[in-house]
Amino acid sequence: MAALGTIRKRGVTLIIIIGLGLFAFIAEEMFRSCEATNNERRLQVGEVLGEKLSVQDFQSLIDEYQEVIKMTQGRDNLGEDEMNQLKDQVWNNYVNNAILESEAKKLGLTVTREELQNVLREGTNPILMQTPFVNQQTGRFDATLLTKFLDDYKKMEGGQNPQMAEQYNTIYKYWKFIEKSLRQQTLAMKYQNLLTGCLLSNPISAKMAFEGQTDESNIQLASMAYSTINDNDVKVSDADLKAKYDEQKEMYKQYVESRDIKYVEFQVLPSAADRKAMMATMTEAQQKLQAGNEPAEVVRKAQSQYAYVGLPVTRKAFPRDIAAKIDSMAVGQTTAPFETTADNTLNVVKLISKTQLPDSVEYRQIQIVGATVEAGRKTADSVYAALQAGAPFDSIAKKYSQTGAKQWLTTAMYENSQTVDADSKIYLETLNTLGVNEIKNISFAQGNVIVQVLSRKAMVDKYVAAVVKHTIDFSKATYSAAYNKFSQFVSGNQTVEDMEKNAGKFGYKVLERKDLFNSEHTVAGISSTGEAMKWIFDAKAGQVSPLYECGANDHLLVVAMTKIHPVGYRALDDVKDIVKAEVVRDKKYDMLKGKLAGAKSVADAKAKGARVDTVRQITFSAPVFVSSTGASEPALSGAVAATKKGAFCPSVIKGNAGAYMFQVVDKKQRQGAKYDEKAMEMQLRQQAMQAASRFMNELYIKADVVDNRYMFF
Repeated sequence: MAALGTIRKRGVTLIIIIGLGLFAFIAEEMFRSCEATNNERRLQVGEVLGEKLSVQDFQSLIDEYQEVIKMTQGRDNLGEDEMNQLKDQVWNNYVNNAILESEAKKLGLTVTREELQNVLREGTNPILMQTPFVNQQTGRFDATLLTKFLDDYKKMEGGQNPQMAEQYNTIYKYWKFIEKSLRQQTLAMKYQNLLTGCLLSNPISAKMAFEGQTDESNIQLASMAYSTINDNDVKVSDADLKAKYDEQKEMYKQYVESRDIKYVEFQVLPSAADRKAMMATMTEAQQKLQAGNEPAEVVRKAQSQYAYVGLPVTRKAFPRDIAAKIDSMAVGQTTAPFETTADNTLNVVKLISKTQLPDSVEYRQIQIVGATVEAGRKTADSVYAALQAGAPFDSIAKKYSQTGAKQWLTTAMYENSQTVDADSKIYLETLNTLGVNEIKNISFAQGNVIVQVLSRKAMVDKYVAAVVKHTIDFSKATYSAAYNKFSQFVSGNQTVEDMEKNAGKFGYKVLERKDLFNSEHTVAGISSTGEAMKWIFDAKAGQVSPLYECGANDHLLVVAMTKIHPVGYRALDDVKDIVKAEVVRDKKYDMLKGKLAGAKSVADAKAKGARVDTVRQITFSAPVFVSSTGASEPALSGAVAATKKGAFCPSVIKGNAGAYMFQVVDKKQRQGAKYDEKAMEMQLRQQAMQAASRFMNELYIKADVVDNRYMFF
């Protein structure tokens, strides 16, 4: 009982303790839940119609597209800008397909296997022309080639030739990408055709459209430009702005958040001392080349961007500035160091040789490998002797399990290589210099190759040149000094106001960017600013970022967040200048309308101060351009079309750049115009299809798209 009494005495305290304990438990669970949600968000690239896309899945889509580029263009690497374009394309395709599939599902639209087979049988879709299954004789997609490949691919799986299996697998993946693209494209066309079918054309609308295009009017136009009234003479109140804003509010609806920033960026450039040191290096390279030192060694030690391979190549293989030099150089000449501002480099060139060689060589070959290198050389000597004696090349090639097939070597195949080994250099030089039908036995470290040149085409100038090209770059000391100064500025100015007040003292300038969206890839057009983008879209108004090193390791950047524009209607203050311009235009129109009040003819309007011009060939379907005001005026075109010949307009027309009155002098159909009902209906149908093609914009707005790519890429 004593214990019970003690409990009762401390009942309130216990309740508080228990309550706090429960709250702590609930808070802990809430914290864990929020943390889990945040972690999940950190792994999501975006969201469409409530469906989340993880960073792993998005990366898989990017990898898929990269494989396609590798397959179609033969490229392994893409630059930063190219990768950004690729990521945008992958994202847009993902969003569009997700939206389209959702809409199609609601309507029961699908692409059947039979429909896809019909596309393949027709073989006219442009996508199919990008596949390896194009018949070289007809130039058309050949479904039988695809069928054969798929059969061979199944047989190849688990085969004994890993290299061949890998090639087949690459092509198969590419084909699956094409097949998926065809299915998505076909579904989009079916959906668009369904929408187009809702927009009907008929003989009446066709006739009206024809008349709108071909009925031409000549008018006497009286115009008063808004520019004749000084803006300072127009009084605009807050009530005027609010009324116009409310009238046009839908124009200011924002579907994606944007942010305003102010920033300071500084590009580190070479100092005078840096340039002097670089010039000394280039002068040394020039002197060594002039003295006849080994070109490859001179180029390597000078750390040239352009490697020396010693092969004769065309002008196209050299950078533009170098190609422009070698045309006017004598063999053996070495240039003094010269600067190219286009790529910010210092350059030295020595022209070693200039010869006329074929751009294309047709040849065939037999590779000879023996049990030992010496045995192989003896066999090659006997084969060479037999060929010299007139033995058939094809027959001997077959004896060594080779076809001896004819093939072409073009200069473009090798002239852009930055490295060429000794054996390859001998091989290429041999093919370029052999005469037609001449045979040569070439000895390599691992065996022999017997080649015969069959044809030489397109003789061109080829050059061997040693090129020392080096970027005029800053030194570590220069960068360190610039970094320390910028760091001092950032650390001492942690508000927007301080940045703007003190930037000039450091020699910097505060710049502004309004409406930055998270779908953009860079800040202020500077590369490698991904971390700054992440900060911008996580920051609060008024915050100043840390210092960012970006660009090609040559830019310093600090950003201040000034304003956040959330999804929804922009505030009047954000669009005040736009709204004010509209109000001023309205008021100027009212003022000019008052001046023209009572005018019953063009002469009356002229007497009231209007300028009078003759304007010809006005049609309803195209806005008329008025030279006196310098603007296109759709409203004027509509008013003229509705006014009979000889009549004066009943009211003052409000245009984009002025107020107008007019009299229709003549109205007639364009000479030679002939009405074709079917052609006009087809034209209207095409216009309807163009209108229907914009359906994705409307669907996108309603899809609740969330784009978090800036957090990852």
